[in-house]
Formats: sequence, C-alpha cells, structure tokens
Amino acid sequence: MSLESKKVVLREKRIEDALDDYTWRVDDELAKLDATRPLNMAYNDFLRYSQEEIDFPSSRSKRFGIDDLTGKHIGNCMYYDIDTRRHETELGIMIGDRAYWSKGYGTDAVDTLLKYIFTQTNMKRVYLHTLDWNQRAQKSFGKSGFRQIKQVRKRGLDFIQMEILRPEWEEIYGSNGN
Repeated sequence: MSLESKKVVLREKRIEDALDDYTWRVDDELAKLDATRPLNMAYNDFLRYSQEEIDFPSSRSKRFGIDDLTGKHIGNCMYYDIDTRRHETELGIMIGDRAYWSKGYGTDAVDTLLKYIFTQTNMKRVYLHTLDWNQRAQKSFGKSGFRQIKQVRKRGLDFIQMEILRPEWEEIYGSNGN
C-alpha cells in the first residue's frame, strides 16, 4: 500500500528502512524530540527486531515509511493504541532527515495519514502527545486541524495532548478528504 500526496508518499515499512531508522533512533536530538532515550542496541539486533515487526505486524498499530516524491526515505509515521471499541487511535511521526525539517513535509505526512485514517477506518478520534516545549510540532499539528486539549504528565515529562475528531476533519477536508 502506498499513499501519495503533494510532498510525500506514505508506504509500508520495509527492511531497507532499518539503517535510516537505526541512525535516527540513536540520535540524541531526535530522541529528545521523541521524549525517549537514544537507542542502546547493536545494529544487528535492531535489524532482527525490525524484520520481526515487518513479518508479524501488530493489530494495534499501523506503521508507514515516509518518502519524498523521489523515493528518498525521510521519516516514519504511525497510528497506534488502536481502540476499536472507542474508535480512537494515537498518531506519531518523526521526520528523521533534518534536510526536510520546517519545509512542510511533516504536515503533509500528517494530512495524508489523517486522510487514510478517516476515510479507510472507522476511527472517530485521532489524538497525539507532543512535548509542551515543542512549539514547532504543535504549530505543525495545528495546521492539520489538531487542537490542544490538555496538559499531561507522563514519565516525568510534560506534554500537550491534541486531538482531531472525524466531524472536524470532514469540515476542513470534506468527507472524502479532497
């Protein structure tokens, strides 16, 4: 499966992403932005772990690689903690390639993922958590229609929870996302 938009293509994860993913996951600055610690695992172990995730995907999450329109892998996004009873899911994104920061690629990827979620699944609410000091991310999510809901403290860190509901998304983009 592949979803093309103005700037990016969202596609199934593949093992060829592992080197980029590993490089991004051991990066101190990216780990800080992702509210985690840099990965402390040998590449070969990470490669095996990545292959297992591809071979045995979870029913509670859907992961995508983000490519630019030339096919260059620039990041990843996903929706996870899928709650089929409440019809809601959490969204996550990382543009790992710094050359693509602050140029609209993240916003385009989020727009594309939201279109997929709201037109191809029965989800009614998509939410996310972003660090309270990460104004750039909050601004980007706001461009996609997310609104701030509340402050949340998790793992000793302060986050802003943001959400978009299906009717809000449909009001912005129409029921088919165009």
